[in-house]
Amino acid sequence: MFYFNCDYMEGCHPEVLARLTETNLEQCIGYGEDDYCARAAEIIRDRFDCPGAAVHFLVGGTQTNTVVISSVLRPFEGVICAETGHINVHETGAIEATGHKVLAVPSEDGLIRPEQIDRVMKEQGDDEHIVRPGMVYISFPTEVGTLYTLSQLEDIYAACRRWGLYLFIDGARLGYGLTAEECDVTPADIARCSDAFYIGGTKVGALFGEAVVITHPDMMPRFRYMMKRAGGLLAKGRLLGVQFIALLENDLYFDIAEKAVQQAGKIRQKLLDKGIPLMVDSPTNQLFPIFTAEQMAALTADFGLAVWKTYDDGRTAARICTSWCTPDEQVDALMEAIERV
Repeated sequence: MFYFNCDYMEGCHPEVLARLTETNLEQCIGYGEDDYCARAAEIIRDRFDCPGAAVHFLVGGTQTNTVVISSVLRPFEGVICAETGHINVHETGAIEATGHKVLAVPSEDGLIRPEQIDRVMKEQGDDEHIVRPGMVYISFPTEVGTLYTLSQLEDIYAACRRWGLYLFIDGARLGYGLTAEECDVTPADIARCSDAFYIGGTKVGALFGEAVVITHPDMMPRFRYMMKRAGGLLAKGRLLGVQFIALLENDLYFDIAEKAVQQAGKIRQKLLDKGIPLMVDSPTNQLFPIFTAEQMAALTADFGLAVWKTYDDGRTAARICTSWCTPDEQVDALMEAIERV
């Protein structure tokens, strides 16, 4: 059985594991105040061209989203996101548990538009009887693998500035987005067009870990208090710093992400050649083909696929996910199976 359910089923890149092993017996100051975390932060600020940014390390995506969002919103404020957004559908009410409402707007392609932000603000922005939006949350790439163009990203950030909203970018799969052939957004653009974002390690070669990058000065003070309060201040914080040094100092992060996107591209082309429809056309490492019941049954006999959406006629939109280490053998086997169905 080959699994294409998600992009975090394997452990970590061998270079990451080697660095962890090499430094295993070193004694380091705890809670991310060690030299490795400091060095990783320097590399991130340089690679994303944000010299004044604050960089912090957390363990997982839901934890990161919760800490960032709850650290900046007032008690009466909520966060705008696409209805497909991770904080809206796959985090078990984590944001709401902090007392902040998720204000979801319609989206079939995972993207939100500036005019939707304008509409929400006009309808809810100045009525003390309604939750006031204080932040916009987007994912890059989105939960369905789509991408914002640079122009779209700039327009969303401009809308946030108009309304006094913070813009937070969920970068759980940031590497897969930035290395997609269709992407015209650079790492520097991500930092320039947001108030905070994170670089996902868990899904892109790390054993675990996300790097939060805060560029807005109002969001920086006492952020570590919120990390600690949420159980996110890892005692052995150096484990995070070591991993991000391994991933980013020589662009390993981007190299392995690009390979995953290329592997997904091969599968995507096979699906198109066979006339299998896509729920949404993604240029990144996630694909969402729509299979008949017979096709789905045949494929899942040998391959692990995630069920994303079911239709009344019995068809299923499955998610096929390649990862930073998906080998040619597995890709070839899946393409052969798609050819047979």
